[in-house]
Amino acid sequence: MIKVTLKDGSVREFENELSVLEIAKSISEGLARAVVAASVNDEVVGLDYIVKEDCTLNLFKFDDVEGKDVFRHTSAHMLAQAIKRLYPEAKFAIGPSIENGFYYDIDLEERLTMEDLAKLEAEMKKIAKEDLKVERYELPKEEALKWAKENGEIYKEELINELPEGEIISFYKQGDFTDLCRGPHLPSTKKVKAVKLLSVAGAYWRGDEKNKMLQRIYGISFEKNKDLEEYLHLLEEAKKRDHRKLGKELELFFIPEEGPGFPLFLPKGMELKNALLKYWRELHREDGYYEIETPIILSRHLWETSGHWYHYKENMYTVKIDEQDFAIKPMNCPGSMLYYQSKPHSYRDFPMRVAELGRVHRHELSGALHGLMRVRAFTQDDAHIFMLPEQIKDEIKGVVKLIDRVYKTFGFEYHLELSTRPEDSMGTDEEWETAENGLREALEELNLPY
Repeated sequence: MIKVTLKDGSVREFENELSVLEIAKSISEGLARAVVAASVNDEVVGLDYIVKEDCTLNLFKFDDVEGKDVFRHTSAHMLAQAIKRLYPEAKFAIGPSIENGFYYDIDLEERLTMEDLAKLEAEMKKIAKEDLKVERYELPKEEALKWAKENGEIYKEELINELPEGEIISFYKQGDFTDLCRGPHLPSTKKVKAVKLLSVAGAYWRGDEKNKMLQRIYGISFEKNKDLEEYLHLLEEAKKRDHRKLGKELELFFIPEEGPGFPLFLPKGMELKNALLKYWRELHREDGYYEIETPIILSRHLWETSGHWYHYKENMYTVKIDEQDFAIKPMNCPGSMLYYQSKPHSYRDFPMRVAELGRVHRHELSGALHGLMRVRAFTQDDAHIFMLPEQIKDEIKGVVKLIDRVYKTFGFEYHLELSTRPEDSMGTDEEWETAENGLREALEELNLPY
C-alpha cells in the first residue's frame, strides 16, 4: 500500500504504483485537466512521474510559480522545435523559463527579424495543435556525447563534457525534435496555445564576451488567450511609461550616440537630480554623516590592494599617466579607505559615518545597457561606516531605518536578505561571527523578516 500525503494534510492510499496524473484523476477529473506539474517530496516533477512509495505530493496549476516554470520550459522546447523546422541549420545553446516567460539562445548565421518571429510563432501554434507527446529518456554520458556530435550540437556537447563521468543524462523528445534537458515538462504540447514571441537580442554564449554572439529569442506563454492579451496590453501600457521615452519627452535626459551608456542630463533633468541630492544631503546630515569626495582616477597599486585589478579589471576603464597605470574608479570603497587611513583615530572617533555621492564608471557590455537602469557612468549614493565591533548592531539598525525612510518616501517596496560568509572570504571565523551576529540581531530587534 502506497500512502500519499496531499498539501491539505489528507492521506490517500493506493494499492499499486501510479503516475502523478493518475493520482490527480483519482481526486477529480477537473483537477487532472487543470494540473500542469507536481512536487514529490519537494522535488518538482512532470505529471508522468511514477509514484512508487510513500510520499508528500503537491499538485501545481498554471497559476503556481512551479506550474508556470514547467509550462514555459515546455514552451521554450516548442520554440526550439519551430526553429529546427524553419532553420534546420540552427545550433542550440540553452532555453530556460525565466520570471517573465522564456527564451532560447541559438547559433544561426541569418539575422532574425520580427517578421521571422511571427513565422516561428505560427509554427509553435501548429506544434500545439499537433498535440505531441513529450517523452523523457536517459542516456549514459558516452551515448549522449555521440548524440550531440551526430547532430552537430556543439553547445550541447560542451555542456555534456562538463558532467561527471558515468553520469546518466536526460533528454526530452516531442515528435521530430529532441533536446538535452533536466526537465520536467508538460505531458504534451497541446496546452501551449497562447504564445507570443516578443523580441530577439544578442547574447554571448555563457555570458562571456570572448565567446560567440548568439541570438536570443524571448517569448511569453499562457494557458488562455485572454491572459495573453491582458499581458500584451500591460506591456503596451508599460512602453508608454518607459523612462527612456519619458526622459526624452519631458526633456530630462538622453543617451547620445557618441556616448553609449553615458547619460546626458538636460536642464530639467538637472533640476530634478539636484532636488534629489538636496534631500539626500539633508537626510544624511540629520543622521550624523560627513560627506567626502574621493578621486575619480586612482593608481593601479590601490586597485591591486583592493583586489579589483585581479577580479574586476574587465569592467574597469584604465589609463596611463606619467608611464604609470591608473584606473577610473568603478566603486567608491577604496577611496573611502584612503580617507580613513589619512590620519590615526581614537576609539572616541567611532562610529565614523562617511557618505559620498561618488561618480563611478563601469565597462558594461553594450547588450546589457538599458536607459538609466544599466549605464556605464553614474553617481552612486555610497556610505562607509567605521565602527567598533560592539557598535555594529546599533549602526546597522540606523542604516536600516534610513533606507526604510527613503524607500517609503518614494513608494518603493523591498525585502531584506542577510548576507553570510562566502567560501572565498577573508578574515577570521571570529570576525565573521561578530559581523553576522550583529546584522542578525539588528534585524531581529527591529522585528523585520529576512
